[in-house]
Amino acid sequence: MNLKGFTDPRVLRRFIILMALLTFGGFTFWAVSGSYLQAPPGDYEVRQGDILFGDGKFDAALERFDVALEKSPDHRGALMGRALVYLQAERYIEAEAEFTYLIKFLKANLEPDDITGIGVYAGAYANRGTMYNRLGCRPGGTSQHFEKALADYIQALKIDEGAIEGPNLVNRIIYGTPRPSTIRLRAVYMLKQMALPEPERLLCVPEKDAEQRMYKPL
Repeated sequence: MNLKGFTDPRVLRRFIILMALLTFGGFTFWAVSGSYLQAPPGDYEVRQGDILFGDGKFDAALERFDVALEKSPDHRGALMGRALVYLQAERYIEAEAEFTYLIKFLKANLEPDDITGIGVYAGAYANRGTMYNRLGCRPGGTSQHFEKALADYIQALKIDEGAIEGPNLVNRIIYGTPRPSTIRLRAVYMLKQMALPEPERLLCVPEKDAEQRMYKPL
């Protein structure tokens, strides 16, 4: 074997660069494939759905959440994702059914030390409350919608206030909302308005309502 070429600095440099690229590529493949193989069934599809949902591609996101549920029935991330798709698409009957199912499922199966699950549980109540609030502001909306929204907001705060507070600093930068409307602020405002005679209530404030965010704990 002729090793003379390896004494050439240019050849040696190319060899080192090639080995570095192969090592980096192999490590990246191992990390990505390892993460995929070790993730619980449905998690990968839920992450895909979350990205698509964030991009506003609701139909594609729904398809990913459906696939996740085929692999792992009652996957709470997929159930929450599907409910949020229905909510954003204004498919309120389906959204209500999905949120309610998720709430009942978590209530029956949640372990006391499941921190993430508790966050999802609180988020489901908060998001369903937002749904009822939107229904109350639509034509045909009634005071009962706002009463249901307030009850869900209060329940979410009882379960885990930290999980359903307003966006963090990164999200504030992304959304451009310096003082986001949190569930607590919304609940306090609604409680004050509900105490007024019905003709004097101001429960729909488009500028404030637009600041409401969906809650989907990871």
